[in-house]
Amino acid sequence: MLAVDATIRAQLHSDVPLVSQIADYIISAGGKRIRPALVLLMANAWGYRGTDHHKLAAVIEFIHTATLLHDDVVDESSLRRGRETANALFGNAASVLVGDFVYSRAFQMMVSVNNMRVMRILADATNVIAEGEVLQLMNMHDPDVTEERYLQVIRSKTAKLFEAATELGSLIAGATEDHINAAAEYGRSLGTAFQLIDDVLDYSGNAHDIGKNVGDDLREGKPTLPLIYLLQHGTTQERELVRNCIEHGDEEHFDDILNAITGSGALEYTRMKAEQASQRAMSSLDNLPEGDHKTALMQLARFAVERNH
Repeated sequence: MLAVDATIRAQLHSDVPLVSQIADYIISAGGKRIRPALVLLMANAWGYRGTDHHKLAAVIEFIHTATLLHDDVVDESSLRRGRETANALFGNAASVLVGDFVYSRAFQMMVSVNNMRVMRILADATNVIAEGEVLQLMNMHDPDVTEERYLQVIRSKTAKLFEAATELGSLIAGATEDHINAAAEYGRSLGTAFQLIDDVLDYSGNAHDIGKNVGDDLREGKPTLPLIYLLQHGTTQERELVRNCIEHGDEEHFDDILNAITGSGALEYTRMKAEQASQRAMSSLDNLPEGDHKTALMQLARFAVERNH
C-alpha cells in the first residue's frame, strides 16, 4: 500500500497548481483504500511477482476519486470522510474539472500497462459506473423505486469498481478464466455488501464515525433499501410520510422516519441482504490458494457487514 500511495502522489502532479491542490486534498483525506487493496490482495493470492498491481491499484483509486468529486457536486454534499468536500471548499466547477483530470490520468496509467484486456475491464467499468450514476439520478425523488431497481444502481455504481479491482488482480497474476470469474464475483458481492451497510449506517451511525452527515440520503431524496422496505411494510401513515420526504427531500420529519425505520425491521432486513452478499463473496474464494492473502480477503468480507464506519 505504501508503494501504491507513492504511485498515487507521483501521478497526481500537474503543472496547473489548482489541479494538484484539489486532487491532493481529496486523496489525503484517506479513506479505507479498500478498492486498491483488493487489487493487491487478489494478485498476491495468486502469486503475482511484479509491480503492475501497484499501478492498477492506483488507477482504481483514481477512478473512485473522480467519481467522489463528481458525486459530491451532483448530491450537493458538504461533508465527506469527516472533512469539507472539495466542492464546498473549491467550488463545483473546479471539482468537476479536476475530477475529469483524475479520470483521464487513470486512463493514461492503464495504457502504460500495455494489456488490452486490462484496458477493456477498466473502460467497461468506468462506463457502467457512469450509467449507475444516471440510474441513481433517475431514481431520485421517486418513491416507487423497487428493490430490484435500487440493487441495479448498487451493482453499477458501487459494486462494479470492486469487481474490476479483483478481476484485474487475478488477471495480471495469470489466474484461469474460472478463477478470474470467481474473483469478479467476490468483488461484486463485497461491493454490494459495503453499499448496503452504508445504507444502514445512514440511519444508525453517527457523523463522526461515518464521515458524513447522518440522514444525507433522505435529504437528497434517495430511496435506499431501508426506505424501500418501509414503503412496503410500514403503516399507511408511515408510507405517506416517507413518500412525501422522498419526493421533496424534506428533512423536517427525519426523526419520525428514523423511528419508523428502526421499529419496522428495515435496518435488519438491509443488514440481512448485506450478510447474504458477504457470504456470496466468501464462497467465491473456495478455490483461492490458502494463505495470508485469502485470510485477509475473508476478513474483509466479514468487516463489510460488521463495521460502524
